This record gives sequence, structure tokens and C-alpha cells, in this order.
Amino acid sequence: MTLSDLIPADVSTNTALAICAIAFISATARGFSGFGSALIFMPLASSMAAPRFVAALLLIIDFVGALPMLPAGWRHANCKATAVIVLGAVVGVPIGTWLLTRLDPVTTRWIISAFVAALLLLLLSGWRYRGRDHIPLSVGIGALSGFCSGLAQTGGPPIVGYWLGRPVASQIARANIVLFFAASDFFSVVSYTASGLMNREAILFSLLVGPLYAAGIGCGTLLFGRASEAVFRGICYALIAAAVIFGLPALDGVLRSG
Repeated sequence: MTLSDLIPADVSTNTALAICAIAFISATARGFSGFGSALIFMPLASSMAAPRFVAALLLIIDFVGALPMLPAGWRHANCKATAVIVLGAVVGVPIGTWLLTRLDPVTTRWIISAFVAALLLLLLSGWRYRGRDHIPLSVGIGALSGFCSGLAQTGGPPIVGYWLGRPVASQIARANIVLFFAASDFFSVVSYTASGLMNREAILFSLLVGPLYAAGIGCGTLLFGRASEAVFRGICYALIAAAVIFGLPALDGVLRSG
């Protein structure tokens, strides 16, 4: 099997290389903070390839690339509290997946851009839920995150806003986030497979993009605890904002030809 066999027929070599670079950068954010890859990857990559294909690709590489983070996540996470939120994702993921299969690509891209912009504003606002724990609320947040994941693999901010506001150590909060997305990704794999989104082209292309994504997660994980969190998060937010702007369908003439 040659390198060209891994790249879909409707994706040029230059586009494939660009997607690989975006994957590495977004994965570095994921490895450091436990989230953020989709907020960078989806708007940009969706401007270069079909959103359904890009969402399936990200799901594959993120699910596999994040596996090394699971052992530490399992050791430090509050599994009982995380399981309650995961219940919501069981409902939210299929609904988001269904919508992804029904919308046309341009409409999907506008929704992705609007979603990511709104989620970025949520992150920048510094909002944290500091109220009491309630099972219905936890399930609801899990459902919202699952819906965003099913539609565009962008389920991070609702979960992050919830867990980082809880009176728990940052290491436990990060572990809860990692564990939740492992479960959410599993549900997405099942849902995408049942919907026909998990196709041969996405799997083959993931063999090319996946190693770079895994390397990015490794770099981000090494930075966790060593680099300034404030500076790194500032860089991540700037990258997300740039991804939203350059991923807008209105700018297709700049990023895509023909």
C-alpha cells in the first residue's frame, strides 16, 4: 500500500498535508488540557474536506491517540461522578450523529463555526458551574456534550466548564474529562458506524494522520505541569479563534480553489 492509497481521491496531496499539520497542532492542545482538539481541527479541516468525513477522521484518530491517557485518567478520576455524566452522552451522541447525516456540507460547516465560536466565548468568559451536584443537571450536561460530539466532535467546553468549577483538584478534573471523552468517543464510534459515517476512506486516511495526531498528544502531555498553563491556554484560544475565522464557508475562495 502506497502513501497515495491512504489519501481519498477527492483530497489533494497538499490538502492532506495541511490536514496532518492541523491535526498535530490541535492534538497538542488536547494532550495538554484534555480537550480543545476539535475546536481547532473541525473548522479548518471542514473547509478542506467534507464535514462528515472530517468528523469521522477526527473521531478515529482522537479515540486511538488518546488511549495512552486512559491509565492515568482511570487512576485519578472520580469514576462514579463521571459515569453519571456519561449517561447523558448515551442519548446526546446519536442525536448529533443523526443531524450530521441529514444536513448538507455547507450548512454543517456554518453550524460548526457557530458552535465553536459560542464555545470559545464560553471558555473565554471563565464560566464555571459552582452550584451543587444534581444528577439531572449532570446528565443534561453529558447529553449536551454528547450532542456536540455527535454533530461535530466539539463536546469539550460544556464538560470543561462543569468539571473545572467543581471543588476538586485540577488533576482529578482533568482525569474526569479524559475518562468522559473516552466513553463519549466509544459511543460515537458505534453511532458513526451504524450511520455509515465510519467508512473505508476515513479509516485509511487515519493511518496517515493518526501518527501525527498521537505525536501531538504526546507533546501536549509532556507540557502538562511543565509549561505555564495561562500562556498555553491563551495560545489555544487564539488558535481556536483563528480556526473559526479561516474555517468560515465565506472564505472558501481563500482556502480552496475550484
